[in-house]
Amino acid sequence: MAVLRLRAGVPSLHPALVTTIILLAVAIFVMAALYSSVGHAGASGYLAAMALFAVAPAVMKPTALTLNILVALIATLRYYQAGYFSWRVFLPFALSSVPLAFVGGALTLPNPVYEKIVGLVLVFAAYRLWISLRRKATAEVKPVPVPLAVALGAGIGLLSGMTGVGGGIFLSPLVLLAGWAETRQMSGVAAAFILVNSIAGLAGHLASVQYLPGAIYAWGVAAVAGGLVGSELGRRRLATLTLRRVLSVVLVIAAVKLMLT
Repeated sequence: MAVLRLRAGVPSLHPALVTTIILLAVAIFVMAALYSSVGHAGASGYLAAMALFAVAPAVMKPTALTLNILVALIATLRYYQAGYFSWRVFLPFALSSVPLAFVGGALTLPNPVYEKIVGLVLVFAAYRLWISLRRKATAEVKPVPVPLAVALGAGIGLLSGMTGVGGGIFLSPLVLLAGWAETRQMSGVAAAFILVNSIAGLAGHLASVQYLPGAIYAWGVAAVAGGLVGSELGRRRLATLTLRRVLSVVLVIAAVKLMLT
């Protein structure tokens, strides 16, 4: 497909390439809106959209990280202003995840390996979207065991940098199931966690290969617009379980395509 020829700088104005860039911008807008409506930045959604359009792995990772930064920044500011954030929960995980995300971002995996790993990440993300995992604000919140949090943060950070996800899709279920935070507070922590990991992963990637696709400006605008729309939908409680499950099916389709083609 035309999108496979994307390179750094300004892309060619070949009609087929322009059409692909526009269609991907629409898909990114939809993914950003859906994900931000349920408290995520959307990296797995962007990766799924790019997989469906047969985008090369060299384009997928830096694009997902860049879009993640834009949408996670919006979410972090909104949750922090609303009081849904905890330094006590955030810091132990971020302490180790950030440097490992940088290392992961600097790694360039062989295309078949990258595609298989991202495919598995998309399957897990689809599962997380399909189920409903919440912890009531009135439930007892336990203190975070720092050594365990540091170890978990390191693993999540490395995976985040290597694949282009921000790590929130892994951190949220761990923290909620362990009872270290309630749902709204976890949303704020996850948004900030995604933000710092994505920044570190992108920094590592640029330090290693110094590459960003030329269409990132158009896709960035689409992601910001989707993030603003989705966060408003989420605030008004318009994000339904049906939307989450439709999105999970899309992720599974993209995962199968990545792993089998």
